[in-house]
Amino acid sequence: RRTLDEPRPGAPRRITDEDVERVIVQTLETTPRDATHWSVRSMAKESGISRTTVHRIWRAFSLQPHRSETFKLSKDPLFVEKVRDIVGLYLDPPEKALVLCVDEKSQIQALDRTQPLLPMRLGQPERQTHDYVRHGTTSLFAALDVATGEVIGERHRRHRAIEFKKFLATIDEQVPEDLDVHLIMDNYATHKTPAIRRWLAKRPHFHVHFTPTSASWINLVERWFATLTAKQLRRGTHRSTLQLEAAIKNYIEICNEDPKPFVWTKTADQILDSITRFCMRTSGTGH
Repeated sequence: RRTLDEPRPGAPRRITDEDVERVIVQTLETTPRDATHWSVRSMAKESGISRTTVHRIWRAFSLQPHRSETFKLSKDPLFVEKVRDIVGLYLDPPEKALVLCVDEKSQIQALDRTQPLLPMRLGQPERQTHDYVRHGTTSLFAALDVATGEVIGERHRRHRAIEFKKFLATIDEQVPEDLDVHLIMDNYATHKTPAIRRWLAKRPHFHVHFTPTSASWINLVERWFATLTAKQLRRGTHRSTLQLEAAIKNYIEICNEDPKPFVWTKTADQILDSITRFCMRTSGTGH
């Protein structure tokens, strides 16, 4: 015998499926007359439902009209080949070799706030002035060992080919002689000068793999730079470049005490398929 739920207490539902669909379609396919995107207030006024209901619908379908992100597609004619080459090094590194992701974080500013920092208290976050005093800049050259997560770092006040060559020499000194070295780096001009080419030609155990243009996301050291910025630089206060460089050096030493590698998970085919789908979505925009 069938069993049925008894009538439940509470007011009957006033927002129909058609109302929900109408809000979603308007959010995705239209814009208000006076703005580039919908707000909760403007959508509530346009649709004739409450702001709370609009907010609930947007939250249920993960719609965030107030947010906008940027993207950039690489125009490198060898994009596919470079992606397969670099991802292959991540997922199936060669034997008796080191894979190092190399890059510079240039023009790191030594910033000091104009007023003393107000520390965090119960119910109140840390506060600091929005204006600051500059005390010079430095550049960080870094090489991330893909297998171990260890970082070789060197600070220089400038980031020319001369400094990059010195950093390559530092890498050469710290790498065992019986290992090949695969360097993953971008197409920055200092990486391709005649002096750098000659230096690499004299060391056949060094192999360079250039990333596609406008594709810094494929270089894992960029992920380490983001961690450095979040943990040490963004809220740091440094009254001189020497103090800034000491803080960076200390951070690298702490990271190398217990290094944790970043794990690359996507295959080259998955990346290329994802980019293909994205291009199909953008190809009809009229640009």
